[in-house]
Formats: sequence, C-alpha cells, structure tokens
Amino acid sequence: MGNGFHVIAAHTDSPCLKLKPKSASSKSGYLMVNVQTYGGGLWHTWFDRDLSIAGRVIVRGDDGSFSHKLVKVKRPLLRVPTLAIHLDRAVNKDGFKPNLETHLIPLLARKLEDASAEHKDKKIASTSKDAHHPLLMEILSDELGCVIDDIASIELNVCDTQPSCLGGGNNEFVFSGRLDNLASSYCALRALIDSCELHGDLSTETAIRMVALFDNEEVGSDSVQGAGAPTMFQGMRRIVDCLARQYVGEVSADMAHGVHPNFVDKHEEHHRPEIHKGLVIKHNANQRYATSGVTAFLFKEVAKLHNLPIQEFVVRNDMGCGSTIGPILASGVGIRTVDCGIPQLSMHSVREICGREDVDIAYKHFKAFYRSFSSIDKKFSVD
Repeated sequence: MGNGFHVIAAHTDSPCLKLKPKSASSKSGYLMVNVQTYGGGLWHTWFDRDLSIAGRVIVRGDDGSFSHKLVKVKRPLLRVPTLAIHLDRAVNKDGFKPNLETHLIPLLARKLEDASAEHKDKKIASTSKDAHHPLLMEILSDELGCVIDDIASIELNVCDTQPSCLGGGNNEFVFSGRLDNLASSYCALRALIDSCELHGDLSTETAIRMVALFDNEEVGSDSVQGAGAPTMFQGMRRIVDCLARQYVGEVSADMAHGVHPNFVDKHEEHHRPEIHKGLVIKHNANQRYATSGVTAFLFKEVAKLHNLPIQEFVVRNDMGCGSTIGPILASGVGIRTVDCGIPQLSMHSVREICGREDVDIAYKHFKAFYRSFSSIDKKFSVD
C-alpha cells in the first residue's frame, strides 16, 4: 500500500493575449482583432512579432451534439506594428509605453474593399453584428474542416509563430516562448515516466508518485482548473480511501530569475542564480515561497546523493517578491513543499531564454526526487 504522496507540481499557463468575446473591429482601412491581456506579460515584446492564434473551438455536430476541438493556425496571421521612430522621436529617451487598450491591437487584414479579388468572391464582408471577423472564422473553419455555421464558440489566444530553437555561440541556450512554465511541466512529466520505467525501481517505493499541472497560475490560481481549487485535495482523498496515509512531500516547480548581466543589482548580493549552475531553491520569509528549512534540507540531500548542483535565491528586501502555486498547495493540502525552478532570463517575454543543460539538470533532479525521497525521508526524525 502507498503511505504518502511525492508530487511535482507546476503550472501550464503563460502571459499572453486572448481574443475578446467581440474581437472584430476596424480602423483606418484595417481589420483589427481586439484582445485582452492575460497575466503580467512584458507586452512591448509582442510588438513586431509574427503572431497567430491557437486555442479551443466548440463545434456543432450534425446530430446537434457539441465537441471541443483544439486549433492552431501555424502561419503568421496577426501583427502589432510599432510606431515609426519619425513619429515618436522621444521613444528611445523616454521609453516605449504603449496603451494596452488602444495600441496593443493586432492587424488581421485590409478591409474587404482593399482585399484581393479572391477574397471578394468569397463574400465574407464584415457586418456590425459580427462578434468576430468572417475572414477569421473562415480561417478557423478551414483549419478544423468544418463549415463556419458549425462553429458555436471560440476561446482563442494570440501566440508567436517562431519555433523554439537552440542558440548562443555554443548552442548553450534555449530560445523559446512559454519556458515559464512549460519547461518545468515537461521535466516533471518526463521524470515521472522515466523513474517508473526503470526495472525494479518501484519495488521498494513506499509512496505514490504524482505530477500535478495547473492552469491560471499567472492570474492567481483561483479558478476551477487552478491550484486554488480543491482538485489536488480531492484527488488525494480518492486515493487514500483505499490506501494508508502517513506522510506527504511535494516539489513546486516554477521558473526562477537568473541574474541578468546588465542588471546585476536587481539581485540580492549573495543569491544570484546563474544559468548552467543548477536548479534554484527559492526562499522567502513572508511565505511567498513555500520552502522551509526542513524541505530545503531534504531536497538538498536528494541532490547530494545524486551529485546534482543546487543554487538558492532570496529576493532583495527593497523589492517585491513573486509567488508560485507552492504556498497555495502547501496551505490547502497541508503538504511539505520546496519551491524550486530553472534559472532563466526574459521571464514573461514573448521569447524567453534558459540554459540548454539546465533542462537536463531539472529532469535529473525530479527523477532523483521520485527515486530517492522515500529512503532519505525515513532517515529524518523530529524530536
């Protein structure tokens, strides 16, 4: 019987632009797509990028039923152009400060009267009653292989079309969107799978290995699919109805702020995580992170056993501190938690950076946690 849970928890969402319920608008001869900002993004990085759309569409079937379909348009579809330097002479001196309601509106196309004859023949002119541009709906219907009238509802995000890649002089960096926090999500899932595939690795396991991936962390986690929902507790409760429950342990994995070479003073002098120097344990006396002296010690012992590097991070006292799903799960479920993450640069940009080796280091850490935490925790006693 299982007698506890060993969980790696992470979130899957990232700051992005989401289409408004009524996204169709027109300005100066352009078809525009109205968007809302999701999370705390570095919104200036979304300008002058080749953007497209991805998300969920509800499609009506021939029998009157409805089904969810995922869709992603891979070709560049949208763009938010910056204003020419000639019309904004002070931008380099005063900074680029766009109004997020009036300036952050992607272009879709020219209006119908300026469009090609091909599109004119398709009779997809917009009317004031359209929630979304008919041209956009036609593009979606082509992707889904259905007629426009069968699209009952859409929930779409704007996304960057540039694929992830390796970069740097030695290909030592990963350049990608959404590293925060898909990098942690991937490493957690890969580690769980691989730790259970090793021959005999589960024969001495006394706990239940689990990955928990949540949405909406970037906006506070208070949603039905967020870490603030009772999903984690209910999932554990269902399992322990059949199994003994004695102890639990969790790793909360979210990306960490690597020290920026041009802004070194933004970090506390003795806690400056570097790329390629190991997973970062996050500490905060005000419980913005869930790490405690005990949980940090146990996680370090796992790292020491497997010869894996560890770094530590504390925010400066004169700066605010971000948070993770760690404190939410720790307080909601009562589970011992350590907050850790891969160091990265450009967090919340449309294009982020982390170390190529750090992804592998995180994977090895998480696999080591699954394989070794039970034995290490048994050696730990409280007087």
